[in-house]
This record gives sequence, C-alpha cells and structure tokens, in this order.
Amino acid sequence: MTTEDEIREAMKQVEDPELSVNVVDLGLLYGVSVDEYGKVILDMTLTSMGCPLTEQILGDSQRAVFPLDGVSSVDINWVWDPPWSPESMSEEGKLMMKVMGFM
Repeated sequence: MTTEDEIREAMKQVEDPELSVNVVDLGLLYGVSVDEYGKVILDMTLTSMGCPLTEQILGDSQRAVFPLDGVSSVDINWVWDPPWSPESMSEEGKLMMKVMGFM
C-alpha cells in the first residue's frame, strides 16, 4: 500500500495550469488520506474559487497518483477554508514564482 509521502511526491507532477508550478509547492494540497481499500482522497484548494481548470487538476492528479501501489481510486475534496495565500507555498514554490516574475 502506498504512503502519504509517496502520494505527496507523486502530486509534485501536477502543475497549476495557469502558474506552471506544482500544486504541492504552491501549498494547494492540504491533506491526503488513504483507506484500507486504496481509495485516496486529496484535500486541495485553488488559488481562486472561480478557477475554471478544476477538472484538469483532477485528471492530472488521478494520472499522477493512480499508478502508485494499491491505489484503487483518486478523488479531490475541494477545500476553501482556510483560503489559499502565498504564505502557504514552500520555499521552493516561492523561488519558482519569483523566477517567473509572479512575486
């Protein structure tokens, strides 16, 4: 069975389509749970509530996590509280945003 750390690492393949930075370093992945049947639930948020690309992020997340050992399904629980802010980003995410001129 896969671990939360392995799932978080796999999620680094998933980029925010508008910012081209992965969702983990952006701080968009709030939590990961895996049950005994391999069902993965990702608690995630977006940089804005009106993001039109939620389906793309869901599909990219499923493609990144589903191949991991024992995973039977991948779903996203969209979370809006607490709201995302730049302080949520990792140091690497902040550096990537600076390099691209967003900060």
